[in-house]
Amino acid sequence: MAEGSGPRLRRDAGIIGLLFASLGGIIGSGWLLGPLAAAKIAGPSAILAWGIGGIAVLLLSFVYAELATAFPRAGAVIAFPKLSHGSLLAVILSFVVFLGYASVPPAEASAVITYASNYIPGLINKAGVLTAKGFLASAILLAIFAFINTLAIKLVLAINSGLTWWKLAIPILTILVFVIVGFHASNFSSHGFAPGGTSGVFSAVATSGIVFSYLGFRQAVELAGESSNPKRNLPIAIVGSVVIGFIVYCGLQIAMIGALHPSDLANGWAKVTFVGAFGPFAGLASLIGMGWLAVLLYIDAFISPSGTGIIYFTTTARVLFATGKEGLVGGKTFARLSVAGVPIVGVIVTFFVGLLFLAPFPSWQGIVTFISSATVLSYGTGPVVLLTLRKTMPVERYKRPYLLAGGTAISYIAFIISNFIIFWSGASTDNFLFELILGFSIIYIGYEAIAGVGLRNLHWRGAWWLAPYFFGMWLITYLGPKALTGGTDTLNQITASIILIVFSVVILLIAMNSGIPDPEEAKATILAGEPELYGIAE
Repeated sequence: MAEGSGPRLRRDAGIIGLLFASLGGIIGSGWLLGPLAAAKIAGPSAILAWGIGGIAVLLLSFVYAELATAFPRAGAVIAFPKLSHGSLLAVILSFVVFLGYASVPPAEASAVITYASNYIPGLINKAGVLTAKGFLASAILLAIFAFINTLAIKLVLAINSGLTWWKLAIPILTILVFVIVGFHASNFSSHGFAPGGTSGVFSAVATSGIVFSYLGFRQAVELAGESSNPKRNLPIAIVGSVVIGFIVYCGLQIAMIGALHPSDLANGWAKVTFVGAFGPFAGLASLIGMGWLAVLLYIDAFISPSGTGIIYFTTTARVLFATGKEGLVGGKTFARLSVAGVPIVGVIVTFFVGLLFLAPFPSWQGIVTFISSATVLSYGTGPVVLLTLRKTMPVERYKRPYLLAGGTAISYIAFIISNFIIFWSGASTDNFLFELILGFSIIYIGYEAIAGVGLRNLHWRGAWWLAPYFFGMWLITYLGPKALTGGTDTLNQITASIILIVFSVVILLIAMNSGIPDPEEAKATILAGEPELYGIAE
């Protein structure tokens, strides 16, 4: 054993547990609130937005299926860039990953409270923002999520699997009832199929909860180190969850659009409203006379977001564990495990950071836009890692358990689309995100210069390209079309898109050539198969 006889992560995650972990992340508050938010932005063309978002995340999931099977570790998304580009890149990206993960549980808690406001007054105001009472209720929910995550992973996944069966059944039932009982086909054309044009479709992908929902696939990636059979389980769990989510969400969007009474659209899609709109599916169920379904939906409005909040607590704690285990940030503190094999410090930190996120983003849609941009920014580096490791570790010599066919083309497309999602998130969201990253980078590098390894010993070769990448993404978004990004309108949509594609290709080529020339740790991992050096108990 490489780590002595202390508590260890347990390899108890089977194929159903991993598949349902990712599905549990995908089918959460997004299905309850996302279709109405998307319809307000894009009208009936929101269906296209779900398709675009699904394809984008599916391409990313293909990339991570290869990486996660080759390097199965807890908090794997942190380990991947360290293997290919060194610790400085991994530290900076770990902060971005943490932002995207730690903000999900408060988003799910906010969704529960938003739906509950339909029958418990005083939780949110007329703008959909949490009141002091709503904030307190959200904090209590976060505490419950944290407590459940102090249990052993096998029990946490068992709880999540039970919840996911329910989370799958209710949306499917809702689709069937809405289509059969209260469907108005005229809604798809009465105000035009795409009232917001292409800008509306693209904006909906990033800002209405579409990408936020699909990104739940990452749960299986972060639990890779606890899989009983990574080679078999991970590709099925990662890709399968996105495909199932795509089918469910497209059905829900069609059902939502058709279920609205034509009179609710009198002022257009942007101003659509009806009784119970803060809990849209439950409100519509009541309006079409399906009171029993409305009751089920209000129950689900607690179960679905709570299940997602629980599983994101699980994976966020593993991300923090990985930063300590990989020697990046936090050292032995973040790598500490409880007797049950749980990263207990990560659970505690996730709870308190979740409370902080409720303050600047006191509404569901505001926080999920930030989550989408931050998460895609971190996960969008997956194609960089895959192509870099294929270059420094040729697949002919270093066999992968799962080799992605067409990996080069898919990686380029996935990276480009990821950057488009960041662009579509808008200037205000990206300003806040890049300001946080800049602040963290300055503090971290300053610490290392004064009390750490020193500036010369930081892995600059592998990380320097982040500076032009992040600055370029910020600048293109800032100069972008006002209707789409809230930018200065210096660049129209076509010009900005062309620049973004060229910029993405250039950055990817630079990043590939900035990797570690001889990634010894990655090579050792491949040659050893599934070593015990990650502290994974058999």
